[in-house]
Amino acid sequence: MPFLSADAARELARLAELEAGSADPAPLERLRGIRSLVAALDADPVALDAVREALDGGATWDDVADAAGLSPSAAKYRWAGDDAAIAHRQEASRKRKRERPSSVPADLPGLSVAEAAKRLGVTPQAIYQRVARGLLEALTVELPDGRSYKRVFLAETPPAEEE
Repeated sequence: MPFLSADAARELARLAELEAGSADPAPLERLRGIRSLVAALDADPVALDAVREALDGGATWDDVADAAGLSPSAAKYRWAGDDAAIAHRQEASRKRKRERPSSVPADLPGLSVAEAAKRLGVTPQAIYQRVARGLLEALTVELPDGRSYKRVFLAETPPAEEE
């Protein structure tokens, strides 16, 4: 009795054809086949069904985690609860990833500690010491999302007025 979805079974068959083929498939074709199968398996509800059946049959979360190659907490996070609870957790995770800033903003005033150290030919620790002694001016710039950055102002980079 087949248990994979039609999409997952199709991707598995496609990868098996690549493996069994007479010609050696190109490396990128192998990679595409592997990633397509992984994506199809991730989207397949068969794993959740297997977890639910195993738990109903007396398996523990430790057993499930061991079979899945996960920690018990990761297994519970992925599969505990009803479909609505799981969907809610997945959407919350996707939302956090979408809203997470990916890098330091480029429009901050002054220089970073590392940039100032490089420009002056000293270590970052020396920059902090000069700031503490009042030889350099520095401000901590806090962004609306809560991130903060120490910015250093050399003689040629005056600090911006704080709002």
